[in-house]
Amino acid sequence: SRDLCIDQAVVFIEDAMQYRSISHRMDAGSMRLYRCYYSNACQRILNFTIFCILALAFIETPCSLTKTADVRYRSLHWEPPCGLTEGVEGLCLLVFMADVSVKGFLVGRAQFQRNVWLLAYIVVLAVSLVDWTVSLCLLCQERLRIRRLLRPFFLLQNSSMMKKTLKCIRWSLPEMASVGLLLVVHLCLFTIFGTLLFTVGEEDEHEKKERLTYFQNLLDAFTSLLVLLTTANNPDVMIPVYSENRAYAIFFIVFTLIGSLFLMNLLTAIIYNQFRGYLMKSLQTSLFRRRLGTRAAYEVLWLPRAVLTGGFPSHRVGVMPQDFLQVLEKAQLSSSQKQAIMEKVRSLDGVLLSADEFQKIFSEVDRGVVREHPPRPCYQSPLLQSAQFLFGHHYFDYLGNCITLANLVSICVFLVLDEDVAPSDRDNFVLGVLNCVFIMYYLLELLLKAFALGPWGYLSYPENLFDGLVTLALLVLEILTLAVYGFPYRGWYPEMRGLLSLWDMMRLVNILIVFRFLRIIPNMKLMAVVARTILGLVQNLRAFGGILVVVYYVFAILGINLFQGVIVAPGNDSLAHDNGSAPCGSFEQLEYWANNFDDFAVSPVDVAPVPHRWSLVYFVLWWLVSSVIWVNLFLALLLENFLYRWDPRSHERHLSGMQLTAELIFRDILEEPKEEELMHRLRNHPHVRLCR
Repeated sequence: SRDLCIDQAVVFIEDAMQYRSISHRMDAGSMRLYRCYYSNACQRILNFTIFCILALAFIETPCSLTKTADVRYRSLHWEPPCGLTEGVEGLCLLVFMADVSVKGFLVGRAQFQRNVWLLAYIVVLAVSLVDWTVSLCLLCQERLRIRRLLRPFFLLQNSSMMKKTLKCIRWSLPEMASVGLLLVVHLCLFTIFGTLLFTVGEEDEHEKKERLTYFQNLLDAFTSLLVLLTTANNPDVMIPVYSENRAYAIFFIVFTLIGSLFLMNLLTAIIYNQFRGYLMKSLQTSLFRRRLGTRAAYEVLWLPRAVLTGGFPSHRVGVMPQDFLQVLEKAQLSSSQKQAIMEKVRSLDGVLLSADEFQKIFSEVDRGVVREHPPRPCYQSPLLQSAQFLFGHHYFDYLGNCITLANLVSICVFLVLDEDVAPSDRDNFVLGVLNCVFIMYYLLELLLKAFALGPWGYLSYPENLFDGLVTLALLVLEILTLAVYGFPYRGWYPEMRGLLSLWDMMRLVNILIVFRFLRIIPNMKLMAVVARTILGLVQNLRAFGGILVVVYYVFAILGINLFQGVIVAPGNDSLAHDNGSAPCGSFEQLEYWANNFDDFAVSPVDVAPVPHRWSLVYFVLWWLVSSVIWVNLFLALLLENFLYRWDPRSHERHLSGMQLTAELIFRDILEEPKEEELMHRLRNHPHVRLCR
């Protein structure tokens, strides 16, 4: 029926706009279930469930709800009653079982058996349920919980972009392994060379034993040079031998030049090149999915009959704009995308859409939805029009920046003059008066801009929104200060009243004034490019951030299972000496007692001394994954984002208000799918039979 075709087109367009696969059931009942599953409510429930099961690590034994992680001052860990966290986890697993059941039904048996992620989903759920049952049978007394290591999988499988990023990393591993092998050879050669070079004879071992601090044996030498590769122990590792003979510095200089400057940067270049290529392949797949979804919507809406025009049969067939608008009304799209497409369709005046015209509408949407600012208010009075022109001009912004700079300079001057004076003895009269005057100007500037641009026009600019929020916060703080401590006067340093002293209130005001100085960024071209690059990264880093969460989570759980309880407070059979007898620069002498693996909250951020040599494997793997691979992947995306922003064409897009996405960065490089490829995939769709 025609209604079924309309509903199928709605689903296809939603899949296209979300870059989803269209290989799923397309009957009426399945489509209702499909749209319900991908509705905002269901997806929020699923995301909340993933958050809950990951957050359980903070409450489970060992609980992270302590004020400090320092083993000397930390209170006893709270032990949740058996069944509390297990009950929450059981509910989460039920949601995941429903999730995989719905996905399996919608894609069909054949697709399910070929989908590696869905098969892995079943395995992870099965292992988690068995381990969960064992925990209940043992009354929550088991030490090792395998399912805790598997929980990040639920986060991975729910994000298509994270899957693509993970696939890109997997494809890049062979090239990274080649440079990694060269790096290992470099480390091994210099380890052997250093051990032979810095070994002392028996006759002078006592006098020169300091030389053996970092090169006592091959493992210690390898560890020292590996840390030197990160420059974390530079120049400490060189000082003992350099003190005896300055020529020994050549060994460390050559090692650093080859390892840190050449091999590590070569690894960065390879990761950037390979990841960029594979990321483009993933985005090419996303583009193909969008084109396939929109073409599928066209095919199910296509009219296989002649249309009468003026009493004569017309040989032009295609999609009726009325049907297309009906589909758009039902489709769950963003308001900006839906409005842009509907305006384009209405401008066609009822002409049937061909396949190329239908696809062209979505191609224009791909290039970004232009965000327009509301029109400025129209004033009848010539005086008001002149005032509107004056206060809406960019020179008025420059004046505001100069005033802000003057305020910042005044704060710096008083910080320098009063650096040797105690806060309770400072005369805050002049600075208090100046801050009050400046804040009044900031409020006046806000009101004048709102007058010139209109309230909604003022709020449509992100820099104005930032400026307005900081100005209102400053105004509230200034009113509270005057209400509690009165107006400034000579010798203005009254006693503390309420929650904050006068000095604390002044500090908060000054901090906000310094923060407000960031408003100058949009007015400086180079600084604005850097700032937009950072903001663009924040908007497109969900996949990278998710993978980083997965890595931190897995290594934190492994660290707890391997090293929990290793760090003990001094005097309680600790691994370390007393602080007074500990070697200079050691873990104990630096009092790093808060660095341990005794609970989940502290594990991802700590490196603690452990007694076994094999523990080195854990920390080397952590360094490779977090500092080498992930940081270089982040650098690759940062470079692409910055180069795109630096392109003059991107300035035009920014000025027009386009929102930057990862797809938009590579859009000019990606190839459009061919007609034959699209039709071949559609004709082989497992659940839809086209009319032609």
